[in-house]
Amino acid sequence: MLSRINFILKSSRPGLWFPALWLYFLPLSQKDFWLETDFWLGLAFVTFPINFIIYAWNDYVDYETDQLNPRKDSYLFGARGSKEELKIIPKALIIIQAICYIFFIWYEGWEMAVLFSVLILVLLAYNYPKKGFRNTPPLELIAQFGYLLLVPFSIILNETEHLSIMTYVYLCFFAMQSQLIGEVMDIEPDRKANRHTTATKLGIFNTKLLIIGIVCLEAALLIFYFDDIFFGGMLVLAVIWLLMDLFIIFKNKIYTLKEMHLFAYSSNLIALASMVYVWWSGVLS
Repeated sequence: MLSRINFILKSSRPGLWFPALWLYFLPLSQKDFWLETDFWLGLAFVTFPINFIIYAWNDYVDYETDQLNPRKDSYLFGARGSKEELKIIPKALIIIQAICYIFFIWYEGWEMAVLFSVLILVLLAYNYPKKGFRNTPPLELIAQFGYLLLVPFSIILNETEHLSIMTYVYLCFFAMQSQLIGEVMDIEPDRKANRHTTATKLGIFNTKLLIIGIVCLEAALLIFYFDDIFFGGMLVLAVIWLLMDLFIIFKNKIYTLKEMHLFAYSSNLIALASMVYVWWSGVLS
């Protein structure tokens, strides 16, 4: 029993919970959210349950690729399940999601039903066997916009104001950038498993150039539209690091497992710091 619980938890990739948490906190800028029961209910959902359906469903259909992936079998990057272990995922997904969806639909009404329906459709399109978006670049990048559903989820549950269109534009860039970084790390096992992604099509060098371009757009939005020099400046520093990575340090090399772990821990710390700053400043509100 404990081994199954451990496998299910690992399948939710706790090391990658930060995007869901970041998006959930975004509409709560400059608000005393910790005093509200609704906040804690939503926080419980955007940790394990939402990440379990996003990542475990992907693990279920990506068995062959995951067996070749050195990143897998960790709490940072997810489980590397055997066929026997993967059999428990569908039942666990249905039970956990049904409990959460029924509760939030009862608690908030039809708007939650619409959000959850769209989420399921996006995940189904992404994970559909053989012809799913995950194997049809660049559609796998577009599917990452499904993450943005966590923003209206937070708005509805916590009764906050809606965000501007440009905030969602920034978040779209953020979602694509995050997906591409993961694809660069997984490019070797993806190629061995004959999985098609934007990174396997473009190659490491061109994919890194694309990431740099996207981060430049994010920085430009923050500096010139949202008028935030500090946050935008941090992204400018990120661009400098990415340029050094591409042209001086790593170039076309495959990252080692230790380097990938270091990047993951660093990303979590940066995400936590940026989450606090965005809440305090209200820059994206």
